[in-house]
Amino acid sequence: WTSLPDLASEGLGTEVQFATDEWFATAERMFLRAEPIFRTDDMPGAYTVQGKWMDGWETRRKRITNPGQDWCIIKLGRPGEIVGIELDTAFFTGNYSPRFSLQAACIDSEPESLVALHNMRRDPNHPYGQIGSACSDEDLATAEALGTDRWADLVPFTPLQPGYAESRHHFFDVSGFGRVTHLRLNMFPDGGIARLRVHGRVSPNWDTMAASAEVDLCSVLNGGLGISCSNRHFGVPGNLLGIGRGVNMGDGWETARHLHRPPVLVMGADGNIKDLESDWAVIQLGAIGTVHRVQIDTAHFKGNFPESCRVDACYEPNQQDQAFEGDACAQRKWVPLLPRTKLGADRIVDFTVAAGEVMHAGPISHVRLSIFPDGGISRLRLFGTREPEKGGALRSRL
Repeated sequence: WTSLPDLASEGLGTEVQFATDEWFATAERMFLRAEPIFRTDDMPGAYTVQGKWMDGWETRRKRITNPGQDWCIIKLGRPGEIVGIELDTAFFTGNYSPRFSLQAACIDSEPESLVALHNMRRDPNHPYGQIGSACSDEDLATAEALGTDRWADLVPFTPLQPGYAESRHHFFDVSGFGRVTHLRLNMFPDGGIARLRVHGRVSPNWDTMAASAEVDLCSVLNGGLGISCSNRHFGVPGNLLGIGRGVNMGDGWETARHLHRPPVLVMGADGNIKDLESDWAVIQLGAIGTVHRVQIDTAHFKGNFPESCRVDACYEPNQQDQAFEGDACAQRKWVPLLPRTKLGADRIVDFTVAAGEVMHAGPISHVRLSIFPDGGISRLRLFGTREPEKGGALRSRL
């Protein structure tokens, strides 16, 4: 499940709404996409006025003047169903939090007091959310009155290990909690956590969107998932569904060079290179729908874009995800959506039904993107309309 979307990523818009203490490092750093780093003493910025700079959330050592334990309230960038938690204590070796727990709730309409706490934190003129800050006794009382300590336990009271290479990563399976919008992260009693990843599937509120509205049916924001592929040497298929254009080649799906590509490439009469095998990735749509426009983006892939691609589709919403893996994938009832089409370097190309480039495939649940013979694609967009009468949103069966 670590290849599933991170519902708590900064890219999805995750925000910290309240934190008891952020003396050494702010809580928002836990949701940075980049891997944690460590600044040695001879590097610029190794120390701040408060002490050693750390890449994560770190609180003061608890003393009699500030009893209790440290905790924060997190608003996920997108509501979703959580299947796994990844916690990283990287580089927090003598200052990691020795124990933690994680609680969850689904709150579509936030209490005014929580909104007020959040707005206070967003105010650039307010010290909250900055290194060296801590909540006031009054704001702590307001936060405690929300009753977040009674939220459901995603991960119960659990010991953590120090942030050495061999012990920094902690993984927790989660299931059966339904849709989650907010988290409460508890440290017992204080310390540091480098990163928190919350893996799962976005659960959009389709009731707020007209069925006739054009949407990207495979976007991560609409619940799309990359569920299998033939090769993920340089990037996972889930990257294809990300927000906006890719930030670099690592933010796309890229395969290794195909070992069985011809020793000498020869152009066929159809304009495509002859006798090419292909790599493929299967995407599960966020909702059953009909595709009217396909968009392929090869951003940043300049010397390693595929020669061509093809998109096939199927309507098999009740199949287990394993049915789309390996040899079983070929047994699905695939129909053409976008015939084999030439691609170019570092560009966005749209193909439409209106122009006769995209085939009428009817309501579909999955697509298979094939690339010839190998290479990288940054983004795949499938614009169309939902088919609520066909069952609406799809659920992952990982």
